[in-house]
Amino acid sequence: MTIVRWRPTGFLSEMGRLDDAFDKLFGNNLLGDTDSGAAARGWAPALDVFEEEGAVVVKAEVPGMAKEDIAIEVKNDILTIRGEKKVETEEKNRRYYRSERRYGSFTRSFYLPEDADADNIKASYKEGLLELRIPKIEKKEEEDIKKIAVD
Repeated sequence: MTIVRWRPTGFLSEMGRLDDAFDKLFGNNLLGDTDSGAAARGWAPALDVFEEEGAVVVKAEVPGMAKEDIAIEVKNDILTIRGEKKVETEEKNRRYYRSERRYGSFTRSFYLPEDADADNIKASYKEGLLELRIPKIEKKEEEDIKKIAVD
């Protein structure tokens, strides 16, 4: 039996691969992350950003952090998540064989979609997972177009 790596198909996965290639080549991100190098410079939470039920949802893995160590703000249509994962107090008699956990400050910023309702963003934190729900404003039907004659 041959095992083949599963790769989801579709427009978004193709855009994600293209976005990764541009990010590596030019250091910027086509899908709206204004701080795409955060993960490369140090610790930054892993994120999922998706749309469901009339809202954009952002889920960030922030295990070991207290909700008081997380700040979320919106300014000029940019959503910013900041936080700090604090280092545990070192014990003098402790001898590490391996230390893989990462600590420090992070900042992740994203452009909000045009139809985002920034005034009604909800944030929740449970068991190391930060979830933001960004409601989308319903688009109004386009009004009748009024034509103006040129004299």
